[in-house]
Amino acid sequence: METLAVVVEEPERVTLRSLTLTPCQADDVVVSIDFSGISMGTEKLMYNGSMPMFPGMGYPLVPGYEAVGTVVDAGANVTAMIGKTVFVPGSSKFEGARGLFGGQAKTLITGAARVIPLPAELHEKAVLMSLAATAQHAVAGGEMPDLIIGHGVLGRLLARIALAAGVEPTVWEINDARMSGAEGYRVVRPETDERRDYRSVYDASGDHRVIDQTVMHMARGGEIVLAGFYSDPLSFNFAPAFRRELRIRIATEFQPDDLATSLALVGSGRLSLEGLVTHKVPATEAPTAYGQAFSDPNCLKMVFDWRDIA
Repeated sequence: METLAVVVEEPERVTLRSLTLTPCQADDVVVSIDFSGISMGTEKLMYNGSMPMFPGMGYPLVPGYEAVGTVVDAGANVTAMIGKTVFVPGSSKFEGARGLFGGQAKTLITGAARVIPLPAELHEKAVLMSLAATAQHAVAGGEMPDLIIGHGVLGRLLARIALAAGVEPTVWEINDARMSGAEGYRVVRPETDERRDYRSVYDASGDHRVIDQTVMHMARGGEIVLAGFYSDPLSFNFAPAFRRELRIRIATEFQPDDLATSLALVGSGRLSLEGLVTHKVPATEAPTAYGQAFSDPNCLKMVFDWRDIA
C-alpha cells in the first residue's frame, strides 16, 4: 500500500510525494485522513532544522501528530473500528522516510490502541485535540494558571481550560496580531502588567528567556510550568528565583487520559475550539504552506484538507 505524504526532505524543503506503507498487522487500523494540522512548536523546529536530537529524528521525515480521518480497513483483531472517525497522533509505518511524528499523510496505518474515536461533526477542529490534550496534561500536574505567556493556540486553550475551572487568567502577548480573541480573560503586554503575585505561570511561548522575564511578577513559592518546546538552553538568574523560592515544572507530551479528558470537555461544551483554525488549504499546498504558517502572525493554526487528494 502507498500513500501521499508530506516529507521534510531537509531543513526548509518540503515535498509531497508517494511513500510505501508497511503492511497492516492484526492490531492495526488503516485511516483515510480528512484533515491534519501543522504544529507551531515541534514541526517548526523540524522545518527549520533546530529540533533537538530525539530517537527517530533525521531527514527525510514525515512530520505531524494532529490528524483526523475515517478507519477504512483494520487488522483481524480490530475490525470493529472500521467506519469510525478517529484522531490519529501519527504513525511510524513508512518506508523511505522517518515517521516523526508521521501524521501528515493521506493514509495512515497505526495501532488501534493509539487512535481515539471522535464525533464526526468536529470536522477540521478535531486536529486541535492534541493541543487541547497538551494543555490538559500541563494543568493536570498542578494549579490552574493565573498567568499564561503567549496567546497562540496553546495559550488560548490553557486560558479556556482555566476559565472552565473557574479561574480567570491573565495572558501576556507581545505581538499586536495576537492581542485579540480573548473571551473572559485579559491579554496584556508584559511591560504593562503591574501584578507581582502570580502563583501559577504557564509558558506557551517556547521562549527560552521566559524565567527571568517572569520571576519578578511572581509570589513567593510560585511555579513556572514550561508547557512549550525549547530548542535553546534555558537559564536564569539565581538570586531573584531564590528569594521567591521559585519552582519550575516541565509538562511533557500528553497521555491518552489527557486526550479523553479534553474530548469530554469539548463534548460537554465547557471547552470551545472555535476561532482557532485560521487557515485551511488543500494538502497539495504543503510545500509552501509551512513557510506561511511559521511566518504569518495571523496564522494560529494551518490545517491541510486531504479529502479531495487522489
